[in-house]
Amino acid sequence: MKRDVLSKQQQHPSSASGAEHLDEGQGQPPASPLWVFGYGSLVWRPGFEFASRKVGYIRGYSRRFWQGDTFHRAPGRVVTLQEDYNGCTWGVAYELRGDQVAASLKYLNVREAVLGGYVTKLVKFYPQEEESEEPILALVYIATPQNPSYLGPASEEDIAAQIIVSSGRAGHNIEYLLQLADFMRYCCPQVEDEHLFSIEEALISILPCLYQGEETIVQE
Repeated sequence: MKRDVLSKQQQHPSSASGAEHLDEGQGQPPASPLWVFGYGSLVWRPGFEFASRKVGYIRGYSRRFWQGDTFHRAPGRVVTLQEDYNGCTWGVAYELRGDQVAASLKYLNVREAVLGGYVTKLVKFYPQEEESEEPILALVYIATPQNPSYLGPASEEDIAAQIIVSSGRAGHNIEYLLQLADFMRYCCPQVEDEHLFSIEEALISILPCLYQGEETIVQE
């Protein structure tokens, strides 16, 4: 299934020099305003109040469906970030101000850290519409291989097959994949996210076979 997306010269910016982040031990994020970068379900369902939002990217990381989900969309797969020297991940940064900071972090620490197995880092975020300006320092949640739900690499077909049969309290894993693909297609049409779109295509190719098998069982 072909996707009508244009090539993006800045998808892998030549000035990237590895993962651009500051570890938690290198300083606390500012109290207010605070920016939070989302690259998975946060792009369409943040679940917290915010002052503003910007579409953009971070350098030095690639988005991968390598994290297991045993709560939100169990036992499915969701995305995390893999350090990648030439990588570039697009998503949404949310600006938090005043009381929004504490309330949002409390919510995210449960949603992403306690239930999801993610840790936090500070990264440089580059807004889509303001590429000539200085990057914004943003908080991001990343699931590392050290957390118990980490699954690691798999083929696009295997990932799609797992997503098809997984559902949890946050909805079906299929919704997670398709919503993320739609975000990239409509908000970042100039970007080709090969990993994401390949899994989407694999899922779409599997679905007719799955439904055909169910119909055969019913007829028998």
